Amino acid sequence: MKKIPIPEPILVPIRVSPIPSFITWQRLGESMKQKYEQPLHYLTQILLKQWDESRGNNEVMMKKPIGNVIDPSKAEASVWVIEQFNRQFVSHLYIAELWISDPNYRHFVDGLQNY
Repeated sequence: MKKIPIPEPILVPIRVSPIPSFITWQRLGESMKQKYEQPLHYLTQILLKQWDESRGNNEVMMKKPIGNVIDPSKAEASVWVIEQFNRQFVSHLYIAELWISDPNYRHFVDGLQNY
């Protein structure tokens, strides 16, 4: 597996080009992926999805940008801290167990076996 370093700009308190306002945590993750040209860890993506679900699934809450509540630079820095932890400390066996239990993964693999 290729080692991708965590970007250093998160250590700088004032950023020149912060990620623009975002509606959901998952959208923030997608913006970070595009900006830094590297994917986020599987567990980081799951956590961002859980944070979005904890806001409630009603349309009123999902239309209010999270950037109104938390500074986008702080939100991005928080995601990078979680990303760094997941990259350094999560066991590959644990990830394999999660993938096997994920119905989307099973659907994809079953589809390949029938091919």
